[in-house]
Amino acid sequence: MTKKFLLLGLVVAAAFAAEGFKVVGKIKIGGTGGWDYLAVDPDANRVYASHGTLVEVVDPKAGKVVGQITQLHGVHGIAVAPEFGKGFITNGQSNSVTIFDLKTLAKVGEPQTGQNPDSVCFEPKTKHIFTFNGRSNDSTAIDPKTNEVIKSFPLGGKPEECQPDGTGKLYANLEDSSEIIEIDAAKTTVLRHMSLSPCESPSGLAIDVKGKKLFAACDNKMMAVIDITTLKVVATPPIGPAPDGAGFDSGLGLAFSSNGGDGTLSIVKPVNGNYQTVDNVPTERGARTMTVDSKNHRVYLLAAEYGPPAEAAAGKRARPTILPDSFHLLVVGK
Repeated sequence: MTKKFLLLGLVVAAAFAAEGFKVVGKIKIGGTGGWDYLAVDPDANRVYASHGTLVEVVDPKAGKVVGQITQLHGVHGIAVAPEFGKGFITNGQSNSVTIFDLKTLAKVGEPQTGQNPDSVCFEPKTKHIFTFNGRSNDSTAIDPKTNEVIKSFPLGGKPEECQPDGTGKLYANLEDSSEIIEIDAAKTTVLRHMSLSPCESPSGLAIDVKGKKLFAACDNKMMAVIDITTLKVVATPPIGPAPDGAGFDSGLGLAFSSNGGDGTLSIVKPVNGNYQTVDNVPTERGARTMTVDSKNHRVYLLAAEYGPPAEAAAGKRARPTILPDSFHLLVVGK
């Protein structure tokens, strides 16, 4: 082998070397019930974890639960708006969003939304909250100053995760049609619909604002990398099965997909101009949702321990039972 090819081989090997991430902590939460999204506020040192009819407030540095937000109704999404001192939790069962005080955790409002609100985002230019409602296929805009609904508007499909770009645009996956949509937050209207083919049933969505890229975790074991300017899919690196979350570390330039089917965290980054999967970090089976702390370069995932499947009704698939008091927060880092 010549020196030229040896050097090229070393460069390629380094590019595809493991990123050094691993599970560095496991914070016990306990209790019973399932979960969905989680959110992090690194400046306040808080992780907000959905948990059935609760949101658990975790101090990741202390490694413990420091509070709970109660009287919720089928929690899905969580967002915080520190400049207003408020947080927002979607209630899928009551078609509402619980607004709480970030300091006291007390409820300060609960406006109605569309049907079965799922993800929720704070859009920094309009300074409005947007819920994405899975059953009514629309979005509800809320003024966090007054806690009042501005309006609901149609999306043209079943939305999953949302991401703002900081310039007044919002992006969301449409799970049923495998599309990405672009929303004008000020006008509360959809500007563009684009296919994510060959991605199927996108769920998690992350954004690289500086690089103008979106990352959609797809049900057919791929991550769709989308150029924001054209809304075209530019790469489809492989990820694990049953993903439900995606994230992006703006400091490291890494995109993540949490794969509940095989208990892995896929890491994607550009290599020689092309987006590639460079690592699959072992996590835990069922750890399908996640959030990224770009300030401290941590990824947080929710998980629990499982027992044997319960007896299933005729024609339905039995799911493993969640063992009581086993719910916990996984911390992934270097």
